[in-house]
Order: sequence, then structure tokens, then C-alpha cells
Amino acid sequence: MGLIVQKYGGTSVGSTERIAQVAERIAGYLAKGHQVAAVVSAMSGETNRLVAMGQELGGEYPSRREMDVLMASGEQVTIALLSTALLRRGISAKSFLADQIAFRTDAAHGRARIEHIDTQKLQTELANGVVPVVAGFQGVNEHGEITTLGRGGSDTSAVALAAALEADECEICTDVEGVYTTDPRIVEGARRLQQITFEEMLELASLGSKVLHPRSVEFAGRYRVPVRVMSTFAEGPGTLITLENDNMEQAIVSGIAHSTEDAKITVSGVPDIPGIASKILGPVGGKNIEVDMIVQNTGVDGMTDFTFTVKRQDFQPTLSLLDDVAKDIGAREVTGDNTIAKVSIVGVGMRSHAGVATKVFDRLASENINIQMISTSEIKISVVIAERYVELAVRALHDVFELDAQPD
Repeated sequence: MGLIVQKYGGTSVGSTERIAQVAERIAGYLAKGHQVAAVVSAMSGETNRLVAMGQELGGEYPSRREMDVLMASGEQVTIALLSTALLRRGISAKSFLADQIAFRTDAAHGRARIEHIDTQKLQTELANGVVPVVAGFQGVNEHGEITTLGRGGSDTSAVALAAALEADECEICTDVEGVYTTDPRIVEGARRLQQITFEEMLELASLGSKVLHPRSVEFAGRYRVPVRVMSTFAEGPGTLITLENDNMEQAIVSGIAHSTEDAKITVSGVPDIPGIASKILGPVGGKNIEVDMIVQNTGVDGMTDFTFTVKRQDFQPTLSLLDDVAKDIGAREVTGDNTIAKVSIVGVGMRSHAGVATKVFDRLASENINIQMISTSEIKISVVIAERYVELAVRALHDVFELDAQPD
């Protein structure tokens, strides 16, 4: 029997009753001879409550350092409660905050990145039969200050800990039974995947799938940590995220992701000269605004149009920023659309199958859905469409690639 790192998200520990159920679940693993280390999030809704209080007193943009101190308190409550529930069941357990195990990060408050984890203390506790219950989402920088890892941080904490401990598997225990071919709330026949590659999961997570945060998948792939996404409260094997191998069934398309969190910006009448893209996107990147899809039209009469997408929350700040940029570069106008959606198909089998893109375009055309932008890679095709068509597009593509439920 091996070591398993289990991560329990906010919904899994959303009440004392659910925390008690998690304790029972861990007890079941121990009874089978496994060693278990648990990583937990704050109770459901707690982080949002803390953020709201911080903004009430500190304004829309309060101190990031103090917000990290505030938000990290949510996980402290959960680790203490889960440890208490385990102790009541006769299981030796100890709670650990980030600074107690030297969960070292860089100094970027609110979006810190993990640099090192000192596992000596945890290894000793595990060897003594203790279940370590570790606060996810947080770390400590070289100055001893509390940091947080940003959205999805507890997933990343768990995978990083599993890598550092050389665990046999990292289980992400959540409110869904695994990774599905698409969002089951949109397509009733969406199928749970038995397994999927790190590469495919990273694309799906980056393109809108909410099951795992992209940083956690990136970490898992880099350190080859097998990750299993499974339900906390329902029996089942979940979905294994692992390396691609010759025995894996190479479906042309493994899954369909969608996002309604994007916006499109077009800078029209731009001089078609070398370096113009840098002049447009440089100031955007300088404000830490993430740019995704980029399209530059073929120049006509020395002028061109330049279109790209950003997160919807960055839409207005980007428009405001580009008003000045447009004047500096002599562009005609800056326009935007924050009612778009991105729909993406992902599959390693696309590498060896021709005609996939044509199939996508033909089916969307048959549904009278206009494609505004296209982006491709070896294993994905993404299209930008009007937001009102997103569910229709997902259902249509799920159907055309025959992803409906089949026996596992």
C-alpha cells in the first residue's frame, strides 16, 4: 500500500457534517493500509466572505499583503476542524500551516508560485502513523510573510506536496465524479473519462474546464504525479490524469471546453509595419493583462486590423489603455465586444487524424453559428463565437464527434 495525498475542496468541507464525512473517508483509506496526507481548502464561501470584508474596509484594491493574511485564515479553520474530527475517531492527526512545514513561495502576494517544500517534518509524522492535515492555497516567502497561490491554489498545493513526498497518487476530491467529455449541465449525455493525458487536461483546464486549475495540471505533468479527480461523497474510480502511453485509447476528441469569461478587442486601421504588434500588446502586458487569441489581418494599402482576446474582467481597463496607444501609433479606432464565448475541442488523437477542423467548421455552419476567431495547436481547436450560441455549439460538437455516454 502506498502514500496518497488527498485534496478536499470547499464544498467537500463546507460544513461540520461534511468534514465528519471526510474524516470517515480518510479512515477508510487508512484501514486499507494506505498512508494519507490531506490538503484542504477553506469552507465553501469562506474565502469570498473574507475578501468582501477586506474590500469593505480597504476599498476595491486593498493591500495584497494584508489580504493574503486575511484569506489564509480560512484554511486554518478547516485544518483544525478536520484534525479534530480524525482525533475523535482515534486517528492520530496534526494540522499544519504553510510556515510550519516551510511551504516556500516567491514574494508575489495573491499569485505566489511554489519554490520549495521541506518535507522532513511531514515524513517523520507519516512514519509515526500521523495523518498530516495541511492548509492549501497558502505559502510563506523568504521573509516569513504569508502568501496565497491565487485561484485554484489548493489544487496546486496538493499536487506540489504529492511531488515533494513522492506520493503514489494525488486525489483531488471534489463535488464531481471525474472529468467529463464536456459540462454535464449543458450536455446530459456527457461521459466521464476513465483517464486523460496531462497534455489534454492542461488544455481543457486552460480553455475553461473548471475541474482543475491549469497550474496544478502543469505541476503534475512536470513532476509526473498521477492525479485522480473523484467525488468526495460518491463511490467510483474518478478520472486518472497521467502520461500518454501506447495502451491509452486515442480518441480523436477527448473533451470540449467552453468559456464565457473572455472579451474581444480590435484595433482597426493599424500601420502594417514591423513591430506594430509589440507596440499594441507591450503596454497591455505591462499592466499584467493576459492576452489569449491573436489575429492580424493581411495588410491592405499599408494598413491592417489587429484583434485579440483578454479576460472579461480586463475588458474596460484594456480599452482605456489602448485609446492612448491608438493615438500614438496612428490607428483609426479601438472597438470591443464582451459578449463572446470560446469553445474548444481537445484530443491527442487529433495529431493523427485529418479533417477535424473541417468537421468543426461544417457543423457550426449547419447551426448557423458564425466563427469570429480561430486558434489551433496539435491537440486543440478553439473558436470564438457569440456568447448566445455557446450551449448550442457545445451540444453540436459533442454530437458530431460522438462523445455521448458509453459504458465505462
